[in-house]
Amino acid sequence: MKRILVCGSNGLLGQRLAWLFDSDDEYEVLHSSHHRTFAEQDVLIDYTQLDIANRGDVKSLVSSYRPDVILNAAAMTNVDACERERELAWKMNVTAVENLVEVSKRIDAKLVHVSTDYVFDGKTGNYSEDDRVNPVNYYGKTKLAGENMIISSGINFVILRTILVYGTGVNVRNNFALWVINSLNDGTPIKCAEDQISNPTYVADLAIAMKQCADTDARGLFHVSGAEQVSRYDFAVRAAEIFGYDTSLIKKVRLSEIEQFAPRPLLTTFTNMKARHQLQYHPLNVIQGLKLLQEEITGIHLN
Repeated sequence: MKRILVCGSNGLLGQRLAWLFDSDDEYEVLHSSHHRTFAEQDVLIDYTQLDIANRGDVKSLVSSYRPDVILNAAAMTNVDACERERELAWKMNVTAVENLVEVSKRIDAKLVHVSTDYVFDGKTGNYSEDDRVNPVNYYGKTKLAGENMIISSGINFVILRTILVYGTGVNVRNNFALWVINSLNDGTPIKCAEDQISNPTYVADLAIAMKQCADTDARGLFHVSGAEQVSRYDFAVRAAEIFGYDTSLIKKVRLSEIEQFAPRPLLTTFTNMKARHQLQYHPLNVIQGLKLLQEEITGIHLN
């Protein structure tokens, strides 16, 4: 039986990983989170408290549990907060990764880590794993530093770069889709950029890709994102249509018209060909992902 340690189990991705592994008897899974709690009371998935930025805590837990694979779903992902609180961002996105790399090397565990499209400057799009990185904000810089630490360490690793992950869970932080849905549900007008284009990724697709990395001997860097390239504006309009909200509340603007503390790259679309071939990765398009999200939130199936 393969032993798995999931870091960041209370978040959107971590909860989805818990659901995936809960139904698979081939694994013994230890779910860990900075805050010890239950994701869902009816499933009773318990969490061990772990601050992965604390070197001693990581060493102690991993040395006693000795996982075969560590899945890191923990990160500081609020882009503006990373720009403002740089010390904390470095601690969560680099120091924590350094701790996981160190223990992975010590016990010869495989590390599966999630990174971001924000390692690119967004000038060209259709990025492959071999394209030049050039982050334009501090969040992207910390995630790139984490990548480089893993790649240069010599450990067995997989890095999955992903884009605009959306979905729902228990007490999860707002993601772009939930922000759009909640705003429109309240009748609040929103501004969405027509020139910020990427591949929104349904959280289940990313979780399945991570589990595939645990299941197989896959190794290296992969781009794992949604199947379709859309602007933030078009994504919001499709969400409104599926959920039955007033699309006139969504104002089409340029990214430069939206007040944000940290700069954002404009065009960060991915090619997923490597993941399709080596991970059998077959992601959903926007409509498919939003329909599943609608079913999860409302319990109503759409034909």
